[in-house]
Amino acid sequence: MIRLHLDANATEPLRPEARAAVLAALDVSGNPSSVHAAGRAARRLLEDARERLAGLAGLSPATVVFTSGGTEANATALAGLRAEGRRMLAGATEHDSVLRAAPEAERIPVDRDGVIDLGALEAALAGDARPAAVAVMLANNETGTLQPVAAVAALCRRFRARLHVDAVQAPGRLPLGDLGALGADTLALSAHKAGGPKGAGALLLASGWWPGPLIRGGGQERGMRA
Repeated sequence: MIRLHLDANATEPLRPEARAAVLAALDVSGNPSSVHAAGRAARRLLEDARERLAGLAGLSPATVVFTSGGTEANATALAGLRAEGRRMLAGATEHDSVLRAAPEAERIPVDRDGVIDLGALEAALAGDARPAAVAVMLANNETGTLQPVAAVAALCRRFRARLHVDAVQAPGRLPLGDLGALGADTLALSAHKAGGPKGAGALLLASGWWPGPLIRGGGQERGMRA
């Protein structure tokens, strides 16, 4: 019997090449933080994955922080923005992992198609001199609506606000190479939305801004994720 999977926005089936890569990595027993041969072999796998993802996104490998998924990537970025004391703004249709990570965020309305109201965002940014942070998803997980992130980024630059983009739904639906050109400070990704394994994701530090670690206790991921 042929099975058709019609809920790819929730998760995609694991691709055969991803399964093979995971199984091969499980045979590498070293700790990537160890300096002996087994540790260096594990570190090579980790850094190769980092370089591949960075290359696909048009960014430097130094910008890639691996996480357990999109929720952790969103939480890390937003915790850093809140720690800076910024006034938080978020699209009204953002994912719960964003809205719950910044419950005080002012909701920016969207139109009947789910597209963020750029005029309302501009007014919100102009109406308060405090430094702001904006959270806008690239592609909506329920409606498929694509947000004008480049235009949002231009407004953020104009008002010296930081921009976090939940780009979890983008890979496999939009060219990944466009991510580095969006103008966002940080972007969240999740492997299982594009045929990768569950429990793996990344936070891309696209502008060079580092939000600080959400999980402390070790030096992994250049100190960003113990």
